[in-house]
Amino acid sequence: MAGVRGPVVWTSSVRSIGFEFAASIVLPGLGQRPLGVASLAIAAALSIACSSSPRDDVEFTAGSSGTASPDSSDSGDPPTTTASATTTVPSDSTGAPQGCANDGDCIDSPDGPHCEPETQTCGGECVPGDSRSCYSGPLDSDGVGACKAGLQACLEAGIWASFCDGEVVPTSDDCNSDGVDDDCDGLVDDTDLDGDGFGACTSDCCDVDGGGCEGAAFVNPGAYEVIGNRVDDDCDDEIDEIGSTCDAGLASSSSDALVYARAMELCQFTEEDPADPNDRVWGVIDASFSRTDGADLPLPVQRSLRSGFGNIIDPEAGDRLVVLSTGHAADATDANPAYAPFQNGVNLGTSAAAPADWLAANGGTFPNPAGCIEPDDIVANDPIMLNMRVRVPTNARSFSVMVQFFSAEYPEWVCSQYNDFFLALVGSTADNPADGNIAVYDDGETAWPVGVNLVMVAEGLFTQCENGEIGCSSDFSSIYEGCLGTALLVGTGFDAVDNTCDPGQEVAGGGTGWLRMSGNVTPGETVDLRFAIWDTSGHLFDSVVLLDDFTWSLDAAAPGVAPG
Repeated sequence: MAGVRGPVVWTSSVRSIGFEFAASIVLPGLGQRPLGVASLAIAAALSIACSSSPRDDVEFTAGSSGTASPDSSDSGDPPTTTASATTTVPSDSTGAPQGCANDGDCIDSPDGPHCEPETQTCGGECVPGDSRSCYSGPLDSDGVGACKAGLQACLEAGIWASFCDGEVVPTSDDCNSDGVDDDCDGLVDDTDLDGDGFGACTSDCCDVDGGGCEGAAFVNPGAYEVIGNRVDDDCDDEIDEIGSTCDAGLASSSSDALVYARAMELCQFTEEDPADPNDRVWGVIDASFSRTDGADLPLPVQRSLRSGFGNIIDPEAGDRLVVLSTGHAADATDANPAYAPFQNGVNLGTSAAAPADWLAANGGTFPNPAGCIEPDDIVANDPIMLNMRVRVPTNARSFSVMVQFFSAEYPEWVCSQYNDFFLALVGSTADNPADGNIAVYDDGETAWPVGVNLVMVAEGLFTQCENGEIGCSSDFSSIYEGCLGTALLVGTGFDAVDNTCDPGQEVAGGGTGWLRMSGNVTPGETVDLRFAIWDTSGHLFDSVVLLDDFTWSLDAAAPGVAPG
């Protein structure tokens, strides 16, 4: 348009939403010419600019059609340009654009993620075309058996579809032998209405309460037989049968830790992950010996299986009991291993860290009664630990073991740094002491581990001994009157004649007598049990623990020891 002279005059119509525009232009000397697409774009831009900032030499008047036309009377020239436009643009009171153009404008909008094209506002639940995982069955069945999640699509209206495409939810199995776990309970071609993990089609003799069967979830092949309740608890077609013992004739010097479980009346064995879920019966999965750090083996002389200990003590159940010692696991007449005096004792020359989890739970120290001398260190000397991994019966909430503890530290070294320890650590999700040790006496404020220092906190537990002065070889001599006699010491080696603290005291040690030790478990879980004993602050004046009669119970227990 170089060299063009004279005014260019527009007519236009501006509307509230969007715009439509048609134009022609008259150029001096050229007449009226229609504008092409590109020229129209230039014209539209000029129209908008002119409408917001009208020139002084152009005046617009409204016609009947809603268009604005220049007042020819002011210009003195005939109209030279005719233009019309329809505009629809979102605007606020200032004329600035507003609203959304697409879903991208609605990201993070509190009104919703979808731009509604008619109203140009954000809303809806989702962005059309998106999808999400969905599942309408029980949450614990997703991914089990035939069950699987599907996809829920976002519809054009910005809302989620009411259906879940491709999901598979539980249906009835009904023992249909189609090779598919249709009800998604982990059992193929079986059904488990009571949720105990055992199928009524194959092994569960009580899947629904009623008909002579109550507490269906606790009656299945994974349960132990409860004597006297007139129920076939373990679904073996026998009611109230008494389990046979399994420890007759066991060799005293056996090195097989599973045999020691048998001596404690744990007579059932199982696998960690059986191929058939119906084979998830309770029982011992594995057992081993170690030192207290879980590594290295103890010496063979530290463990034995006996038909008794001393002249009076017999097994509480079955034919054998377990003996673990910081010296030789033998009484005065035993062989394999042979007896060695507990007084003065035997330095086996082995040491290990105390169980790390127990030590950490006790603040990195060995628990000790107030006023007693602290141990020289936190090392376990001449230690031995029996480890057992056990699947709990589906109807058991606690267990108990009969325990008897002896120590040659009594009476001279009571309340000294030489406080030998016995621990029974339970790795369970059930309610037990925070440090996992159930070989404790709980005085209501503190749970004291079983050891010779029990005499300082619990009269009535350390009872097989001679009354009188204790702690005469340490700095905390005192008088103890909780002994009931020494009958259970006869023949054990702890009855050896010794010049101790008091002229009336003649035997070389003392003990607790039988204690019933209890701990809690969760039905059907797998627990790790650790029974450990060690010398503290030295290797001499040895100690012994006896273990026998492992028993399950339907009821939760108060963890700890009590006279048996």
